[in-house]
Amino acid sequence: MSSLIRPLVRALAPYVPGEQPASPGLIKLNTNENPYPPSPKVLRAVRAATDERLRLYPNPTSRRLRERLAALHGCTPEHVFVGNGSDECLALAVRAFVEPAAGRGGRRGTDRRTLVQYFTPSYSLYPVLTDIHGAVRHPVPLADGFALPDVRALARQGRWRADAALTIITTPNAPGGRSYTTAELDAICRRQRGVVLLDEAYVDFAREHAMALALAHPHVLVARTFSKAYSLCFQRVGYLVGNPELIAALDAIRDSYNVNGLGQIAAEATLDDLPYYQRNFRRIIATRERMSDGLRSLGFEVFPSETNFVLVRPPRFAARTWLERLRDRKILVRWFDSPDLKPYLRITVGTDEQTDALLSAARHILRVRASGRTTRGRR
Repeated sequence: MSSLIRPLVRALAPYVPGEQPASPGLIKLNTNENPYPPSPKVLRAVRAATDERLRLYPNPTSRRLRERLAALHGCTPEHVFVGNGSDECLALAVRAFVEPAAGRGGRRGTDRRTLVQYFTPSYSLYPVLTDIHGAVRHPVPLADGFALPDVRALARQGRWRADAALTIITTPNAPGGRSYTTAELDAICRRQRGVVLLDEAYVDFAREHAMALALAHPHVLVARTFSKAYSLCFQRVGYLVGNPELIAALDAIRDSYNVNGLGQIAAEATLDDLPYYQRNFRRIIATRERMSDGLRSLGFEVFPSETNFVLVRPPRFAARTWLERLRDRKILVRWFDSPDLKPYLRITVGTDEQTDALLSAARHILRVRASGRTTRGRR
């Protein structure tokens, strides 16, 4: 049967999401979900919408939600594209702005039109979307501490392409957690001749955002999601803001009814209660700092974060071992089996109670390890 499948698809290494456990009672700190529920207004709106409307198609362009988002960001609805999560927005951007490589320079990437450029490490979906489209990956390593590198110097060395068809920048970075200033991002955007997509999935936990760049530059898009900060992972709603010509190109290739009706209603109701979510952002940020301090006191190296997670290098033994020992204690965290991330764990910020459980488990693991070493030393 494999002969019936395209060679490109047979060769794909698919994106691997965080574990979604079937076992009850686990503390889930591995997929960066908001630990707090949606606003009661959102829950009421969704419940009220579970009526005879379920037999009808939703608005195909998410019109009312686009109008609300346009008012929020000071633009027109023509500047806004709504997708089935920001992942669909990313996938459509690759399809709309990047040519497949076949016949256009192959895998060498000599043709700018085939290039998807992104920093690494960052969201591991970017190379998968590139491969699915048959385009050419152009990963560029971040500087130490997940800082943005000097792209001018990299361009002189031939390692940065100012002409890449699509350049994606995760800001704040995932999985590093580091945020970038609007001035830093603006400097890069001004250099690029292709489309620049600023992926702001975690921006509500950061001090700065770059939405103004999408409205100032005709080749810049900003991606946002209702999943991470707004507790709507289950509904899958994301959006892009940018030049109406770019937005129209995305609209031309999306599925006919790409965003479900309950998701649209939930997102609209979310915008009706932003103060509720802003309180939750402050709670999560405060817990993030407390968790970071607690882990540092136990010997973890904790990278500064402006997201709802932290990246850490655990003490004494390998990150993979920590992953397993925490899971033994019913706590899930994320470990990436890639050379640049193997030494680290990514830990979502949970509730205060979940954070206490994490720190208690870490202390226990370290005590057990220390006790084991002492015992072996006496033998």
